[in-house]
Amino acid sequence: MQLIGSLLISLISIYRIVLIVYIFMSWFPNARESTIGQFIGSICEPYLEPFRRFIPPLGPLDISPIVAIIVLFFAESGIRALFFNAGALF
Repeated sequence: MQLIGSLLISLISIYRIVLIVYIFMSWFPNARESTIGQFIGSICEPYLEPFRRFIPPLGPLDISPIVAIIVLFFAESGIRALFFNAGALF
């Protein structure tokens, strides 16, 4: 079971890094229009879209990716509690 938990935590960590790279790409002109930018966008936008529907931008600042990253941290914490501290729950 710990192998599955470790795999899920690793995938969340990698996705979080990809999400941060995608956020930083918005600071550079035409970075999101490149081939890599479009690929990363196709991975990140489906996850960010629900957050953008509920969290309006504050002027030019979009805080929905920050909330999305916080949700990933909570998911990782839940996986850690579920897979690595399961003996403490019973």
